Amino acid sequence: MSEERPGVLDGAIAPQDNPRLFGHEDAEAFLAQSYRSGKGHHAILIEGPEGIGKATLAFRFANYVLSHPDPSSAPEIIPDPDPASPISRQISGGASHNLLHLSRPVDDKTGKVKSAITVDEVRRAGKFFSQTSGTGNWRIVIIDPADDLNRNAANAILKILEEPPKRALFLVLSHAPGRLLPTIRSRCLPLKLAPLENEPLRWALENLGVPPGQGNELLPAAKGSVSEALKLLNYGGGEIIDAYRQVLSADGPAARKAMHRLADALSGKDSDTIFGFFLSHIGDDIVERARAAALGGSLATAERLARLHSETTERLNISQAYNLDRKQTLITILSELKQQLSE
Repeated sequence: MSEERPGVLDGAIAPQDNPRLFGHEDAEAFLAQSYRSGKGHHAILIEGPEGIGKATLAFRFANYVLSHPDPSSAPEIIPDPDPASPISRQISGGASHNLLHLSRPVDDKTGKVKSAITVDEVRRAGKFFSQTSGTGNWRIVIIDPADDLNRNAANAILKILEEPPKRALFLVLSHAPGRLLPTIRSRCLPLKLAPLENEPLRWALENLGVPPGQGNELLPAAKGSVSEALKLLNYGGGEIIDAYRQVLSADGPAARKAMHRLADALSGKDSDTIFGFFLSHIGDDIVERARAAALGGSLATAERLARLHSETTERLNISQAYNLDRKQTLITILSELKQQLSE
């Protein structure tokens, strides 16, 4: 991860610093048209898989609005932000009096990013609105992502969304909007972003300094996500996938050895990023197998795999909640996966 901005992947540009966005021209056109009409919604739920540009879009739109506070004089398209402009510098430095970015905070004791956006973070929004209420400017809150709000924080955001201040704009990001409170979703205008096609994904990677053509063979595994591509390129994600396949294909002592080798790689120091990548991969793998079984008419197999997915998720949640030994948890999960997937 980036030393300058916690939570930013190696090789990535933080969304508030990124002047380029690829593959979401229709979404940008919709936001610009909605804003220029003067009838835009006060809360927009930007939905889509992780790592496809939701946060970059949110910061671009915030820059556009703050640069053109009069909707009628705003450009028809959202231009690339000028990094040298005062507004861009303020946004990048977190010093804008008109923009608040709510995300998981860093724990002062451990130096690590916390597991949730807490109600204390949401209270910053109330203070933010009270301090800027007399300026007459737009006040924008980016919730990144709302999936990370704990229950109390979600309820606190809901109260603000129910009675938004004047000239307030909420950009609510979500990787899985179905998990949000229905009352939060109902107060937002949904804007769905699709995974990137291969060409804009390659452009996005080249914008990050990845040489043209490098990693082309990994693009299908990236699933249209820049962050997934970076995990494959910079965190050994491709090797982890190969190791997982080896676990499933091996037998006897070779399988146990492969399990321990994979568990060691995922349990080492600073392995949180690749660990999360692996959990996402095995979840997707089980879901795809269940879907294929259902389409093939094997409903019993599909049901068994769906149950396996639920049980695996529950085991991981318990392990993380009680800080259980990660390696042993992984070995147990891999053993169960191998048994169930081989039946």
